Amino acid sequence: MTDFNGKIALITGSGRGIGRAIALHFARLGADVVINFFRNRAPAEQTLREVEALGRRALLVKADIGNLDELKELFHQTEKTFGGLDFYIHNAASGYNRPALEQKPKGWEWTMNINARSLLFGAQQAVPLMEKRGGGAIVSITSAGSRRVLPDYIVVGASKAALEALTRYLAVELISRKIVVNAVSPGVVETEALTHFAAMESKENILQQFIARVPAQRLVTPEDVAGVVAFLCSPAAQMIVGQTIVVDGGYLLTVPHD
Repeated sequence: MTDFNGKIALITGSGRGIGRAIALHFARLGADVVINFFRNRAPAEQTLREVEALGRRALLVKADIGNLDELKELFHQTEKTFGGLDFYIHNAASGYNRPALEQKPKGWEWTMNINARSLLFGAQQAVPLMEKRGGGAIVSITSAGSRRVLPDYIVVGASKAALEALTRYLAVELISRKIVVNAVSPGVVETEALTHFAAMESKENILQQFIARVPAQRLVTPEDVAGVVAFLCSPAAQMIVGQTIVVDGGYLLTVPHD
């Protein structure tokens, strides 16, 4: 079993959903955790309490990672509290789901800044903190919309494609510094974010439609994603460089590639 005792992990957007699952999984493996949120303090505080209940140290930092000053402060608070960093998990995401012809410049900038730009400039802040500890790992959460066309997903899809490109470039540049960079692309995960795609149908109907098309016969859980993220941060994954690992129960293997 992976042992993260003595390690420090920063997970953006870790108050809820996949980020919360990653924070708790890393804490169970022994890591101390930096929990980041922007709007919803209450669930982030609950995540902090659960991390501390596992016997690990936790730091809660409110920061809009799309704002470069707040992003820098997030890493400053991490260094101030823990002295360094081992794992940077780029999970926080946002976006405006609209058809291409209805998108606006503000929505584009908001989405790209949070989903993609913050990975590059977050990595710039993370690297010196990781080098102080002999190396580390950066893992981003992306989505199938980076390569496949999803309804009203044009801006988010473009930001995730940029995220995956940044992952490859960072991976090649940072591996010589003993920092491994990869991404994880989950399939449909039952979180609050799924309701954005419900449209006129009920959430339950949406879920059943997806499950019927997944060879594994279930949706991906946040814990599934957390386990793969932890593996990519482990010594066993040190030769996996610049890859996007798909965690979808085989869903994309059965979808026609027109």
